[in-house]
Amino acid sequence: MKRSKIVLAYSGGLDTSVALRWLRDTREADIYCVIVDVGQREELASIARRAMQIGAADVLIEDARDDFAREFVFPMLRANARYEGAYLMGSCIARPLIARRQVECARRLGADALAHGATGKGNDQIRFELTYAALAPDLQVIAPWRIWDLRTRLDLIAYARDHSIPITMGSDGGDPMSIDQNLMHTSYEGHLLEDPSCQPPDDMFLHVPDVGNTPDDGELVTITIAGGDARAVNGTELSPREALETLNRLGERHGIGRCDMVESRILGMKSRNVYETPGATILHAARRAAEGLCLDKEVLFLQEELMPRYARMVYHGLWFSPERQVLQVAFDKAQEAVNATIIMRLRKGIVDVVERHAAGGLYHKELASFDDRNYRHGDAEGYLRLAGLRLRLWARSRAGSLGGR
Repeated sequence: MKRSKIVLAYSGGLDTSVALRWLRDTREADIYCVIVDVGQREELASIARRAMQIGAADVLIEDARDDFAREFVFPMLRANARYEGAYLMGSCIARPLIARRQVECARRLGADALAHGATGKGNDQIRFELTYAALAPDLQVIAPWRIWDLRTRLDLIAYARDHSIPITMGSDGGDPMSIDQNLMHTSYEGHLLEDPSCQPPDDMFLHVPDVGNTPDDGELVTITIAGGDARAVNGTELSPREALETLNRLGERHGIGRCDMVESRILGMKSRNVYETPGATILHAARRAAEGLCLDKEVLFLQEELMPRYARMVYHGLWFSPERQVLQVAFDKAQEAVNATIIMRLRKGIVDVVERHAAGGLYHKELASFDDRNYRHGDAEGYLRLAGLRLRLWARSRAGSLGGR
């Protein structure tokens, strides 16, 4: 009888390592692990060896760094997306790409099912499974956290010990902190961070140092933006991936991009997360400065209204939904006009715009100047008369109603 095949999205952490062994022991199937390289700065070959040691039938390593930057991060940045006004969504945007590569591998292998190690409480189960629904509705989905009788991460640690699964423990020998890395960011969750009154320890951060340990002088960086995307840094033309990598190095050097927030999870509970997003923080600021020069006022206002909805779609795992794709077309159309060169100063965790240049922009010095002799100041009187009409009517009605009391 032919054995079925299950393709597991594998990161090498506690959850996916236990899931791999549990699937192998409870399913009449061969378990194939997919490791998607999204720039997580880990030794993927050693992670693959660990998966084989635990019981994988085979491991596929997929290099998706260029796709991640070009097809996912840059389009999201063109929408200026921030969840709850602060989070640039580095983890959110990686999940649909990982799931897409997982589906592609499953098709090549002729697999019967897809699996992931996300918990039944968190956001990632939704992001993975909504991508599966959009791209592979015919494949079975297995979510071990929603099936097994392991209830806590300490249960998983005990399971790992009992089954000789190699794992990394926390510094105190207990539950390890959950760390997620990719080309866009690093996130920290769980363990001591579950107490929102607990200050993150300095030795927790892997990439962005405390501002007290950064250069005093700061540094200027020039970003050339065309069609809303960064095309060059300091005069050197770069691909989206190269631009993010370059800006990451600059941002890390100057303590740029730390974010400590309590956010609203999809299922309703609050979660405390800490993020490092150096390069995208710089690029976000540069793009906003370029839009100020190049975008029509009403287009800017419309973007500001649509951005929170777009951000919620990304956060909620709806990257491959028709509504996100429709909004993306609108944002991308607006960004065609965003062509500028922005010079910024990076210093002590702060990104300051110091120069803006846009040959075809909408800023005209002669119109903005108090010394413009072609502008007739009296023309504003007609606008004010009409704009204030409803306010005068409202004030008179209020005066009348108050006087009748």
